[in-house]
Amino acid sequence: MEPMDIVGKSKEDASLPKATMTKIIKEMLPPDVRVARDAQDLLIECCVEFINLVSSESNEVCNREEKRTIAPEHVLKALEVLGFGEYIEEVYSAYEQHKLETMQDSLKGGKWSNGAEMTEEEAVAEQQRMFAEARARMNGGAIPPKQPDTDRSLES
Repeated sequence: MEPMDIVGKSKEDASLPKATMTKIIKEMLPPDVRVARDAQDLLIECCVEFINLVSSESNEVCNREEKRTIAPEHVLKALEVLGFGEYIEEVYSAYEQHKLETMQDSLKGGKWSNGAEMTEEEAVAEQQRMFAEARARMNGGAIPPKQPDTDRSLES
């Protein structure tokens, strides 16, 4: 019988994206070093096993604290329990960097957002204004007369 993970799939079903892992492996080595496909596959399997080990121990730490959600602190404690204490500082640093990047992304509010929310009416009015400006530029700079705000379909 195969060992089962939390979602009910066998551990053999768990994997990491090969292209991403191959890129990471190549970045970690000098440019003149090549890695055989079998060696890459073995490294990927080792990474998956390491993730399973840390995840399982993190879950046990979480359960001992009678919590229902694994927190970053549980992962750090699991690393210590498993004898990977030398990684804790670097893992914590990466976690802090991740928090900063996530916070900056959420403050930006997305690629096109300026941080302020518009009502649908404001967005339509802004869109109409931009269309009018674009038409004016296409027509040699002549600005068309302002039209009354009526509910009409978009002109192209």
